[in-house]
Amino acid sequence: MPKKISYSFEFFPPSSPEGIKNSKDTRQQLSAFKPEFYSVTFGAGGSTRDLTLETVLEIKQEGFNAVPHISGISSTKAEIKTLLDLYQQHNIKHLVVLRGDVPHGAVSRGEFKHANELVSFIRQETNDYFHIEVGAYPEYHPEAVSSQTDIQNFKNKVDAGANSAITQFFFNADAYFRFMDECLIADINIPIVPGVMPIYNIKQLARFASNCGAEIPRWLRIKLESYGDDLLSLRSYGVDVVSELCETLIEWDVPSLHFYTLNQAGIITRIIQNIEGT
Repeated sequence: MPKKISYSFEFFPPSSPEGIKNSKDTRQQLSAFKPEFYSVTFGAGGSTRDLTLETVLEIKQEGFNAVPHISGISSTKAEIKTLLDLYQQHNIKHLVVLRGDVPHGAVSRGEFKHANELVSFIRQETNDYFHIEVGAYPEYHPEAVSSQTDIQNFKNKVDAGANSAITQFFFNADAYFRFMDECLIADINIPIVPGVMPIYNIKQLARFASNCGAEIPRWLRIKLESYGDDLLSLRSYGVDVVSELCETLIEWDVPSLHFYTLNQAGIITRIIQNIEGT
């Protein structure tokens, strides 16, 4: 019998009527797997903040646990305080707290330079009201000076009050296991949930990996590139690769799995069906 595992799913806030309908349909399809929560990403500088709130409230109205992302970059303390008050008013008790992407050009970096500063501020303003998730990087943050400083930066977030973490995606399970060993040595004991990225196409995946410091192993990149424009075969192969990765992680008793959906359900449904043997 396959081991029982729980899931959570990340969405980005849709901005068109078609996107809103697709996002809702995707949530309904994924609800078959009884998710712990649906999280919703947060744009820097106000680009999608209102849409994040709208999407979170819509998810809550549908009867699911809605978890907004909050990023510190380009945010002031007053803006974050307003958001926290809104979420408390709507009985939202779970957040994903991130530094966020550094803006280009003249956009202000705001009052929070690091995620631990934002975690500290949320704790200062709301005590233990929120369950706080933070980001973790098994293959290290793209701006990390060294592996030691990266682990210390993660520990700073935990010490500031984080309850649990979700990792950036990876395709090498050993990277996650080694990261967990490093956390143990650093006396970091919070649950650290693997983030899982479905494979839709190689160009998109390579862009994501470059932005977040994730590695596409050479064997996987070459195999995916060999499919050329045959996306059907590429995605079928990707389902097998990601399913095997998830099965390995589950065998090692990970707390749960967090899927980056890109607001699509089909491939993730196939992966979970593989995992569960259905």
